[in-house]
Amino acid sequence: MRRFVSVRLIRYHRLRLQKSTSILFDSTGRVRSGWRAAVFLFVFALISIGFNVVGQIAVTAVNVDAHSRTMLYLIVGSGLSLIPAILIGWLCGKVFENLPFRAIGAAFTSGWFKHLVLGGLIGSVTLSFAALIAFAFGGLRFSYDEIAGTNAIITSLGLSFVVFAVAAAFEEALFRGYLLQTFSRSGLAWLAILLTSVFFGAVHHGNPNAGFISTLNTILAGIWFSVAYLKTRDLWFVWGMHLMWNWMQGSFFGIEVSGLTDITTAPLFREIDTGPIWLTGQTYGIEGGIVCTIALIVSTAVIYFLPLAKPDNEMKKLTTKPLPSATG
Repeated sequence: MRRFVSVRLIRYHRLRLQKSTSILFDSTGRVRSGWRAAVFLFVFALISIGFNVVGQIAVTAVNVDAHSRTMLYLIVGSGLSLIPAILIGWLCGKVFENLPFRAIGAAFTSGWFKHLVLGGLIGSVTLSFAALIAFAFGGLRFSYDEIAGTNAIITSLGLSFVVFAVAAAFEEALFRGYLLQTFSRSGLAWLAILLTSVFFGAVHHGNPNAGFISTLNTILAGIWFSVAYLKTRDLWFVWGMHLMWNWMQGSFFGIEVSGLTDITTAPLFREIDTGPIWLTGQTYGIEGGIVCTIALIVSTAVIYFLPLAKPDNEMKKLTTKPLPSATG
């Protein structure tokens, strides 16, 4: 009888151990994607907070005017968040999935420049399409910025390009980097798109004059960017889209960028927004109106079927199903 009870206890504890192991590890023996993502977010938060505290102290010590300090905060803050987003994503890929650095999508792999240029073109055209719809319905008009002067416009175009470039690189490395990629490698691409896009929308909900339509559009933008990443499996394509969407919006057309107005002081054009707010977004910018909704949906469909954007064989293999022998 005692021996029978002992066997039952051994089997019970073995089953409990197997159950707890299945919660932590998948069928291949790797840590599950949810835990991998949680570790990435935890380590990223710790390191980026420390980096940004140091960056703010450094920027505060610089004796410049208020606008220049704001620009420095944006560049330094985004840059110091970009570094851990890339490096921690690489380290998590290396430790948990035995992947090389190029799997994160930020290396100069085959076709990176073509994807960057193509992404920039799509971002520019999509934003212009949204502005064109608003113009056609009488909600937006544009006039050349004659007051600022040529030198001020050129300077503003250049400085804002740098700010938008660094900020877009950070956001793509965070939202379409390891977080999206590690879920996608577990066969959970659409869950990853949903989670990261809602997260993307929630982060921007605190921007000035944000509302329901702007948050919905930001979630749609997250889906737009996610589909773009999955199309090429690198961050160059989606970075080009994000950069040129913001730069064309704020620096070319003079429209508020997600409610922000202090990045571009002398845009090429000045917007004249007569609303209504549900159409043009008004104080939040075009991202708060349904013209943005329409443009994003159309552009997402175009990207999905676009034959020019596709990953090379190496990137497709690294981002679809990690190989046990992957090194680098």
